[in-house]
Amino acid sequence: MADGASALTRSGARFPAPSWLPSWLRPRWRTGRGGRPERHGPIVRRRPSWGAVLGAWAGYSLSLTPSLLPRAWWLQGLCAAVSAAIGYALGAAVQAVARRCGARPGPRTVRWAWWILGAVVLVGTVLVTARSVHWQGEVRRAVALPPQLPWWQWVLVPLVAVAVGGLLVLLARSLRLGARALARVLRRVAPAPVAYAAGAALVAVVVVGVVQGFLLSGVLSAIESGASLADRGTSPGIVRPDLPTLSGSPVSYESWDSLGNQGRNFVGQASTRDELTRFAGRPAMDPVRVYVGLRSADTLPKRAALAVAELERTGGFSRKVLAVMGTTGSGWINPQASAPLEYMYAGDSAEVGLQYSYLPSVASVLTEDEAAKAGAALFDAVRAKWLTLPAATRPKLVVFGESLGSYATERAFDGDPSRLGTEADGALLVGPTFDNPLWLEVTRDREPGSPQWRPVVDRGARFRFAQVPADLGVPATPWPGPRTVYLQNGSDPIVWWSPGLLFHRPDWLDRPRAADVSPAMNWYPVLTFWQVACDLADANGVPHGHGHRYGTMPTTAWAAIVPPPGWTSADTERLAARLTGLGQG
Repeated sequence: MADGASALTRSGARFPAPSWLPSWLRPRWRTGRGGRPERHGPIVRRRPSWGAVLGAWAGYSLSLTPSLLPRAWWLQGLCAAVSAAIGYALGAAVQAVARRCGARPGPRTVRWAWWILGAVVLVGTVLVTARSVHWQGEVRRAVALPPQLPWWQWVLVPLVAVAVGGLLVLLARSLRLGARALARVLRRVAPAPVAYAAGAALVAVVVVGVVQGFLLSGVLSAIESGASLADRGTSPGIVRPDLPTLSGSPVSYESWDSLGNQGRNFVGQASTRDELTRFAGRPAMDPVRVYVGLRSADTLPKRAALAVAELERTGGFSRKVLAVMGTTGSGWINPQASAPLEYMYAGDSAEVGLQYSYLPSVASVLTEDEAAKAGAALFDAVRAKWLTLPAATRPKLVVFGESLGSYATERAFDGDPSRLGTEADGALLVGPTFDNPLWLEVTRDREPGSPQWRPVVDRGARFRFAQVPADLGVPATPWPGPRTVYLQNGSDPIVWWSPGLLFHRPDWLDRPRAADVSPAMNWYPVLTFWQVACDLADANGVPHGHGHRYGTMPTTAWAAIVPPPGWTSADTERLAARLTGLGQG
């Protein structure tokens, strides 16, 4: 016994703990095999466990496998860091369970295991990082980008991953330390299992409260404050219109300032009569564009009523086609979706939009109820007035929405496909989100054998899904209408990211795949969810026809949904060529 105590003393002298540390932070020692001292129950380990390191390396390696879009080196580094942290937690948990079950290898085995793991991590990291350059080249080629990569930048990926991953692990260990400290206090009045469970629960409540009540609210407030200031600005080249057919003009019910930045862009980019006349080869009209900004009134019903009043003032209800345009979070309407109708109908068109937030879609998606209410309020108000018109002279009533705007548009019909077909004469929905109720229903009801990225629903009688013009002819069956077109690129993370990716393999990875999805992409629980989430950051950083960029496909879609009399496929091609490069669509 004396020898054991002596060993413990020598060990303690070798690694003395500072006297100012509380007892629960100091390492505790016990006599192990052969009388050797062993640390027992440390609060914070001096080094990660073997399983944690292996899990972190596996998470890092899997994060480098192909996803929907190519990534910049820094974004790949951040993605790898989080993936490694997830793997670290899983590996540590597995080893802890194994130890509980009695798996306690001897010191010699442990030493060899660490040497082997070190060699695997060192060599494996070099190999998988080099291989990832090839994978990224494949993904870049799939989305029409040059496959070459600056390899020297990719060398920085593991460095970023180690730095950021280390911070994440440090944060997690700090939270664990806090939970165990609370548990030690609670053990004075409760059994150990209850104390540890309560400590973990209290820390979780505090973390969630801080994130939701402080960080999230603070971040959203800061973003909204900045977005509100940006909303007061005016983009270069946009000037106040003089035409009475446009909101914000001198005779408009809506002041120029009240429209907001995106509203001013929408009315300021309206096609001119001269442009429409030259394209049509006959006299054209000044198109109607109505927009109501967030500052125009303090409630949605009031803003919707103002939109109807503006449509009446501008003569929008007497045009041949009337489009209710769902906006994104900041109020943006894609010029590639608004201009085609004006050209197709030689200005005999009206379009109306309503702003419901200052936030960009990436932030306003957290408050998507506002989008749903705005979509329903605007469409219901416009349609109520439209129904009072003689049926023979009513304009064709169509709806449009992109990204979060498509969600707002769908919610105007309560996600009911039958309502969409009876209450509107056509719909164009671009880059729908995972939460779009109507999109979810019709995609789920697709015919067996049709892929999720281009489903066939009810033999294509009402709904068509397209990435390229030829997709609108699939299936080759009659399309009586009213027609609804979904534009969705196979590589658009805004369409394909969803919470379901955490634990379920998505159907869009089945064969055959969309042409711009790498054949080497695989699904991994949790990690693929995070990979596609990272793709969201640069969804617009690829050429048209990939990611969340749809180019002139809205022109092709509108020509299929509500073509004017005498419109031909040659006209569609000519208009698409005319609108190439317009805006950021």
